[in-house]
Amino acid sequence: PTEDGETVLVGDAVDWLDGCGAIADLFSGLGTFAFALAPQSKVLAAEAARDTHLACKAAANSRGVPVHSLHRDLFRNPLQVDELNRFAAVLLDPPRAGAREQVGLVAQSTVPRVVYISCNPSSWARDAATLVAGGYRLAQLRPVGQFRWSTHVELASLFVKDA
Repeated sequence: PTEDGETVLVGDAVDWLDGCGAIADLFSGLGTFAFALAPQSKVLAAEAARDTHLACKAAANSRGVPVHSLHRDLFRNPLQVDELNRFAAVLLDPPRAGAREQVGLVAQSTVPRVVYISCNPSSWARDAATLVAGGYRLAQLRPVGQFRWSTHVELASLFVKDA
């Protein structure tokens, strides 16, 4: 990944989620987005990989930032609608396969804003269609050349559910 690409992706997420009080960062990894969002919001960082979750938790504790790290396999045990409805926004950054099960539940929720970061336009398109069918509209979409010398592209997108 390039530093410029990461800066654009994180910058878009921070801009698009400005003013959101509580954010669920799903498939959070080490917390790249969670820590960028934490100065303005309380963030739940959910990650399936135990070591990655523990590293995120340790970093949050040492920095004293409002990031709560949760060890949870979102493929086998996605956040449910009642859990999602506690958040002003959801950020999804799933692996290449996308987040079919989790997105289906997000689509049923009342979460007003969803930022979806994807490294696979095909799985993004499938998941985006689910969000749109659930009442969201695509408000922003940016392709980002995140991987130098590669044809792979990251997509940063914002979906909004109007009240």
